[in-house]
Amino acid sequence: MIVLGIETSCDETSIGIIEDNKIIVNEIFSQKIHSEYGGVVPEIASRAHLQKILPLMNDALMKSSISLKDIDLICATAGPGLIGALIVGYCFGAGLSLSLDVPFVPVNHIDGHLYSVFLENEGIEFPYVALLVSGGNTSLFMIEDFYKIKQLGNTLDDAAGEAFDKVGKLLGLKYPAGAEIEKLAQAGKDSLFSFPVAETSGKYDFSFSGLKTSVLRFIQKNFPDGIDESSKSNIAAGFQKAVIEALVRKTVQAVKDYNVRNVALVGGVASNKSLQKMLRERLPENSRLFVPSPSLCTDNGAMIAFAGLKSYQTNFYLESKITQPFPN
Repeated sequence: MIVLGIETSCDETSIGIIEDNKIIVNEIFSQKIHSEYGGVVPEIASRAHLQKILPLMNDALMKSSISLKDIDLICATAGPGLIGALIVGYCFGAGLSLSLDVPFVPVNHIDGHLYSVFLENEGIEFPYVALLVSGGNTSLFMIEDFYKIKQLGNTLDDAAGEAFDKVGKLLGLKYPAGAEIEKLAQAGKDSLFSFPVAETSGKYDFSFSGLKTSVLRFIQKNFPDGIDESSKSNIAAGFQKAVIEALVRKTVQAVKDYNVRNVALVGGVASNKSLQKMLRERLPENSRLFVPSPSLCTDNGAMIAFAGLKSYQTNFYLESKITQPFPN
């Protein structure tokens, strides 16, 4: 079955085409313009999706040597995300399905990330614990089967990726700042400046707002006239260590409590090598960690196609509350 997936939830426009569990093509356009504003501007994102979605689909079809008449199923992200951005991809997919007379499946963006590991790792088995870490989400899940998901914990305030971006701004870095903080941290010492790891009432919940404020107050107190490059690296290393400690501590606890072997690390922040390394070191010896490649960690159409295919095969989409990105 050939499936076309459309992703436009934020600032990536993506068209993915898969056949069963195999990626045929996964075209992604990242909107770099938002770095000029220090964050995603919703209207600019929506306009960019409108401009890129049709050319991107044509590129995907050409590279895959597939024509529209070969498509058996069309899937598009229906939420969560920026409302204007979601409408572009959703309406494009729904209209395309009508013109081709093929089924259309709305997909939860979160589900796309949670199942993204299957596109490259045939060895992963149910059940598994999934840590989703991105700019908009930080959550822990128990995945018992396709569309049998239990959310164990969530962030109580900022997502980890959002904290990276905001601390990056304090350090004078451009948006998005995650990769730059990771690079800075590699040149610094994480033992010089210590930042707090929040305690939460929920056993598997996260909180990064206090950590972000702690870094702000530390900089204001110790570097009122500006931060030298060496101190920037040390602050980045200390901050990153605190974020990773919170993520790893809760994930390892969930793995032990639920006695599962397989663990998935997904979402944009999953590309962080230090996070991957610490998680591997702290997980029980019999555990297996699955991490998608960077192109599948970021928002992409292939993961939406796969999640939509499983939703279609299980009839989940017929019962799902996510049917469209805007109310009737």
